[in-house]
Amino acid sequence: MAPDIAVSVVVPAYNEEGRLEPTVREIAEYFRASGRSIECIVVDDGSRDGTSGVAAALAAEFPEVRLIRLAENRGKGYAVRSGMVNARGALVLFTDADGATPIAELERLEAAVAAGADVAIGSRGLAGAGVTVRARTYRRWIGRAFHLLVRLLATGKYVDTQCGFKLFRGEVAHDLFSRMRTAGFGFDVELLVMAEQRGYAVAEVPVNWTHRAGSKVNLASDCLAMAWDVARVRARCLRGNYRTPHIAPWAGLAAGRS
Repeated sequence: MAPDIAVSVVVPAYNEEGRLEPTVREIAEYFRASGRSIECIVVDDGSRDGTSGVAAALAAEFPEVRLIRLAENRGKGYAVRSGMVNARGALVLFTDADGATPIAELERLEAAVAAGADVAIGSRGLAGAGVTVRARTYRRWIGRAFHLLVRLLATGKYVDTQCGFKLFRGEVAHDLFSRMRTAGFGFDVELLVMAEQRGYAVAEVPVNWTHRAGSKVNLASDCLAMAWDVARVRARCLRGNYRTPHIAPWAGLAAGRS
């Protein structure tokens, strides 16, 4: 990790031309106001719209922003891993491109890390002072059904495994993401299972979250794929697959990097 970078922020983006700019701009301006050194890594997961153009324009305005472009769409987990293994910060956060969780919520996660956690995960399911979650009712029910499956097959320690706002100590991020195998939306569960197996302290922290229109999640196909991902994580645990790093040709599939 580069000692002059306090925080790396990884933003996976797939066809996010319309939502990416305000999120990245908020991140850059938030850290500039605090005087902290950061890098913001936007990973374009093979978008078919102008996502890379938006990110490139932001990188021209904010030198702390950089773009990794993947040659084809491989899934959110793949995109997040591509950014995390290239991150250089002492702390590494990944956050969704829609800005559903404001970047200022990082302070809650950093407090948990300062108190001893190796990983701090944002949660929409825990109550907290000054925390409001605005989610669609049908998504709440789908989320509860998915988390029941997670408790049965993988881990029962967390109320919300899927919030896209998670903070890692830099060395912990590199260790976990080097072992990650799930390319789709179920990667969050895999990360938490690996963190448990490797003895890392994980804190679940309530955060503010607001539903944003334009989600790329297909409630039918993606929910089935996530269930399959969880079943595969269970099988890998039983086989001991997470004991060694998983080296895959991630960088070789990048169409370009700027």
